[in-house]
Amino acid sequence: MRDQRRGPLASVGLHTTLVIASAVAVFPPLWLVVTSFKPKSEAFSTDVVKDPTLGNYRHVLGDTEFLTWFGNSLFIVVITTILGVFIAATTGYAVSRFRFPGMRPLMWLLLITQMFPVAILIVPLYNIMSTLGWLNQPISLIVTYLTVAVPFCAWMMKGFFDTIPVEIDESGRVDGLNPFGTFWRLVVPLAKPGLAVTAFYTFITAWAEVAYASAFMTGEDNLTLAAGLQTFVNQYTSDWGSMTAAAVMIAIPAALVFSWAQRHLVAGLTDGATKS
Repeated sequence: MRDQRRGPLASVGLHTTLVIASAVAVFPPLWLVVTSFKPKSEAFSTDVVKDPTLGNYRHVLGDTEFLTWFGNSLFIVVITTILGVFIAATTGYAVSRFRFPGMRPLMWLLLITQMFPVAILIVPLYNIMSTLGWLNQPISLIVTYLTVAVPFCAWMMKGFFDTIPVEIDESGRVDGLNPFGTFWRLVVPLAKPGLAVTAFYTFITAWAEVAYASAFMTGEDNLTLAAGLQTFVNQYTSDWGSMTAAAVMIAIPAALVFSWAQRHLVAGLTDGATKS
């Protein structure tokens, strides 16, 4: 058998590449954090923080509508994540376990919906929300984010449910459970990695989205966090210190959710990518 060990030059090249890639990945968020502690007059300075200050954070929390934006985003994200996980899980389970007319077109439809970029969908979705009277209402963003997240998550959950033995469903029916009871009591506990990935993807879709939130919501009281960031830097104002401070605070909940879901991400994504 040929020796698979790397030579010294190969090891040096590999580790050098990893160090450079890690530095490139870490530098932007690290510089964002550093800038958030700089005085506004030094926002564009390339020096490390000389006189660290919490003034940017105090300004964002005390003098802006940041807490209102946070409440708006939290409400939209929680509802979107709960509904998204439930709809994606039930859809994926139904397509995985049952055969019904239109099943194949449904699966193709779930994929085709992922082909359209945001720029194409904003105008028709805006017209629909306007007709329904949902503009400046949280429901407009909840429905929109569900249309973005559910198709991908349902397809992924279908692949995940395919890896769970059908015999488990059969044992539930023998015990007198109906299809939903079998799904809820027997299959869902085994699908926690896939559900964690679905929850994380749905959360990120709703938490970090800017385009729809900016188009559908007007007035500072109705903005979400991502849309609210634009009020710090636009054609009239340029407050980079406040923007970086707000961005850091917005990233904290996402980091917490990621830390909760990370142990399930690899298992959920790899299991969901398999095909029986």
